[in-house]
Amino acid sequence: MQHYRPYISPFELLIKAVPPGSRVLDIGCGSGLFLGLLCGTGRIQSGFGFDSSPPAIALAQQMTENLPSGHGLAFEARDASAPLPSERFDVVSLIDVMHHIPPEVQRHVLEQAIERVAPGGLLIYKDMVDRPRWRAFANRMHDLLVARQWIHYLPLEKALEWARAAGCSIVERAAVDMLWYGHELVVFRSPGSRDAIAESQQMQ
Repeated sequence: MQHYRPYISPFELLIKAVPPGSRVLDIGCGSGLFLGLLCGTGRIQSGFGFDSSPPAIALAQQMTENLPSGHGLAFEARDASAPLPSERFDVVSLIDVMHHIPPEVQRHVLEQAIERVAPGGLLIYKDMVDRPRWRAFANRMHDLLVARQWIHYLPLEKALEWARAAGCSIVERAAVDMLWYGHELVVFRSPGSRDAIAESQQMQ
């Protein structure tokens, strides 16, 4: 499955969005494919990924055995409700994560991700489209078959609203169709300081 995923997901764009030499936190990393690609291309300094699936993390850790020594990657199985690492990162990624999260905590997860971005750093947000309906249906059937889960789409407008309320600005935005799958990608820049966040929230 990991072998074929780059054919249905825009990893080329995701990799290009990461500045060279970055320290990356990948939330809901699955089997570690994104960090593995970043490391394998020499694009990042280090990466930490976590996921609530122990089998997926086991695969991610197995993958690191094929990387050069000193690769700088670490993976950990964590429950979705566990607190995020206290460290801040140059890049935090949320890739195909939000639709797996119950709607009542989606905003909290996004805000917690933003909190882990270093001042002036980047949040890479990618999720599946909820329009047109036929693409959304294809995405939903994929997750029913693969993840055995009924997903909860977060309208992109909501994600944009919440990120702006947290002081983020949009660096890049793209819509990508690959086969019958539809993707929405947004790269946000974190404000330079907590003062900037407070000022942005006062303007809402």
